[in-house]
Amino acid sequence: MRKILVVIDMQKDFIDGALGTKEAEAIVDAVVEKIKSYPAEDVYATMDTHGEDYLRTEEGQNLPVVHCVKDTDGWKMDQRIEGLILENHIIEKPTFGSVALGELMYLENDREEIEVELVGLCTDICVVSNALLVKAFVPHAHVKVDASCCAGVTPKKHNAALETMRSCHIEVCGV
Repeated sequence: MRKILVVIDMQKDFIDGALGTKEAEAIVDAVVEKIKSYPAEDVYATMDTHGEDYLRTEEGQNLPVVHCVKDTDGWKMDQRIEGLILENHIIEKPTFGSVALGELMYLENDREEIEVELVGLCTDICVVSNALLVKAFVPHAHVKVDASCCAGVTPKKHNAALETMRSCHIEVCGV
């Protein structure tokens, strides 16, 4: 069985930028080590990607904090992670969950049975959204989240998202 790692939105704006938190800053080194523990061809990443019109989008109306605008400094991956993920393994996504990621995991599983591990930011928004999408696209795959390599908007919301994922048969490890 092939083991795949998916790194969710380890971008500057979520770590120490517009939406950064001390919890997000605290997981970066652990995420780097996790990435290094997988062969490069088995690591994928998502990048939250918005345009200049962000505040006029549905998401921007509900979260009116401009972040991850394409080609800005805050949109970039953290410098410790930049270069660890193959360019053609990075998926830009316009909102929380990535249908393209779900479709890709479906295709990967069609070639060879996979297990998918997710890490990244934010546990209660993009990590949970993408974990559930992967589970929906590949329902018989083992999907897990390493809680020690994730951070939520708040510790309380992080824990609530972990519980939601457990309820949906996603393994939570690293607690």
